[in-house]
Amino acid sequence: MTQKFDVVVIGAGPGGYVAAIKAAQLGLKTACIEKYQDKEGKTALGGTCLNVGCIPSKALLDSSWKYYEAKDHFAIHGIEAKGVTIDVPAMIGRKANIVKNLTGGVATLFKANGVTLLEGHGKLLAGKKVEVTGSDGKTQIVEAENVILASGSKPIDIPPAPVDQDVIVDSTGALEFQSVPKKLGVIGAGVIGLELGSVWARLGAEVTVLEALDKFLPAADEQIAKEALKTFTKQGLKIRLGARVTGSEVKKKQVTVNFTDAEGEQNIVFDKLIVAVGRRPVTTDLLAADSGVDMDERGFIFVDDQCATSVPGVYAIGDVVRGAMLAHKASEEGIMVAERIAGHKAQMNYDLIPSVIYTHPEIAWVGKTEQQLKTEGVAVNVGTFPFAASGRAMAANDTGGLVKVIADATTDRVLGVHVIGPSAAELVQQGAIGMEFGTSAEDLGMMVFSHPTLSEALHEAALAVNGQAIHIANRKKR
Repeated sequence: MTQKFDVVVIGAGPGGYVAAIKAAQLGLKTACIEKYQDKEGKTALGGTCLNVGCIPSKALLDSSWKYYEAKDHFAIHGIEAKGVTIDVPAMIGRKANIVKNLTGGVATLFKANGVTLLEGHGKLLAGKKVEVTGSDGKTQIVEAENVILASGSKPIDIPPAPVDQDVIVDSTGALEFQSVPKKLGVIGAGVIGLELGSVWARLGAEVTVLEALDKFLPAADEQIAKEALKTFTKQGLKIRLGARVTGSEVKKKQVTVNFTDAEGEQNIVFDKLIVAVGRRPVTTDLLAADSGVDMDERGFIFVDDQCATSVPGVYAIGDVVRGAMLAHKASEEGIMVAERIAGHKAQMNYDLIPSVIYTHPEIAWVGKTEQQLKTEGVAVNVGTFPFAASGRAMAANDTGGLVKVIADATTDRVLGVHVIGPSAAELVQQGAIGMEFGTSAEDLGMMVFSHPTLSEALHEAALAVNGQAIHIANRKKR
């Protein structure tokens, strides 16, 4: 007998599992299909984010930073640490335990909320029927009133550097090194490349990042990107811009990478090479030819502002649709879609999705950059505050970076908050909350911030917008 559901979700990543839980909470009979299996051959929920992305990379970032601080920066606190060493397998093992706990937690949440887990590959057929193919090859058909496509994304492969997950790895392979490579190459100076490069650089690898673009972090505010490049270079990352990889050769457990830059043809030999040039949607064999759902030539599914596809009752969320490939964007789309299926008028504010790079210092922003606003012809006032003037940052010996607040010159409404420095992600989220409610720089300046906190840097930057900062000299308005 064919199973019937109010909602069937294909994919149990941060978009899919959240959508499934929310739909079930709203009283809808819900199933979620997932095919990913862990090393033990068991179905693992959570998608790329929990298994081989956001969570494991942050575990390694935190472990490597603690090692870096213990080895090089405890002395300033009066702490003498001699003979500090790193046990890489133990660090990788800790990461694996965190992943296991979190993915197991999602399974528990499914049970608690009454979500039916269907293990296997999901494929949308005509008439909102979904074919589920198990790992044993057996198939079943389920029927749904509504279908949510949340199949996620995977790393992009490039012909000049084919991944073998041994010497040349993608972001997944870079999470599994059992020792620190002496010389590590990274193709791509984006979020993933900078984070993974930072992990292994802190542990002692000589890291060279090859970026094809001539501009560093083009999505970030130019002032923040400039500060970041200076900081990473000081930390030892060799970032080569305008370096286009043309080929590679693996020989004797090393890889020679050929590339061209302003100086002509170049090559470097690495012990390991990470390919981190972006991600692409996973839509292969997701849709039957007669499903009716439209995709573009790159494999992205066409949706409207509410994530509805060309087929009534079929939605798509997360990395398979337009917009940034961010776990929190996918999760909120999942909630919005579940709410709309249940008859509520939910929507998302795509203008206020924060972006974060979890290097040290962290880099984060929400809203528009100063350059975007100038291009649009919007007159702005800008306030900045350096962490070097923050008492809390001084106490923590973490004074690099700054907070930048951009406000409309006429209305004083905050249009962007950009941070490089300690707890940047948390500070930007404070800005995002205010911006969601139309805050002005004056509003932020009038609020009481506890002392001493890093948040005071946001307060002072907001005051500086209108030339009223207390703990730095004020600049004249632009």
